[in-house]
Amino acid sequence: MSIERPVAPNPYDYLPPVPSFTLTSTDVTDGEPLDDAQVADKGNTSPQLSWSGAPEGTRSYVVTCFDPDAPTPSGFWHWCLVDVPADVTSLDAGAASGTLPGSSFHVRNDGGEAGFMGAAPPQGDHPHRYFFVVHAVKDETLGVGPDASNAVVSFNLAFKTLGRAVIHGTYQH
Repeated sequence: MSIERPVAPNPYDYLPPVPSFTLTSTDVTDGEPLDDAQVADKGNTSPQLSWSGAPEGTRSYVVTCFDPDAPTPSGFWHWCLVDVPADVTSLDAGAASGTLPGSSFHVRNDGGEAGFMGAAPPQGDHPHRYFFVVHAVKDETLGVGPDASNAVVSFNLAFKTLGRAVIHGTYQH
């Protein structure tokens, strides 16, 4: 069976527009291949992320990693950290496996685990893009629990996002 298919569009281009702010990483260079540490069968470690310039009124953040290039109609969610306190503006490498800030929590990734799942595209598939996104949220909580799906998180973000900062890495087996 072939998994040949067109490259999916950037999913963030199809969301309601919001202001952007700055997202940087010592582990992810925008548009470049991911380090082995962010690959599932090599390091499986969430990257270091830092952000600044979030819109006024930001009361919390949601941090996600999404692969729109997975051979599914819904892509693949690799990470979803919800209700990060507004005074947190960085996460160390490996933060998804450590003590989370404030009352933040993980929603299960599409691999079924609460935490970060590194890049794992099918062998021989075209390069996949891994969008690391920090969503600035207007409320202290997004209003979902740890059993919410990533689709429900995204739906709530459509109405509560004040700004969005995006970087993406790539990976191919």
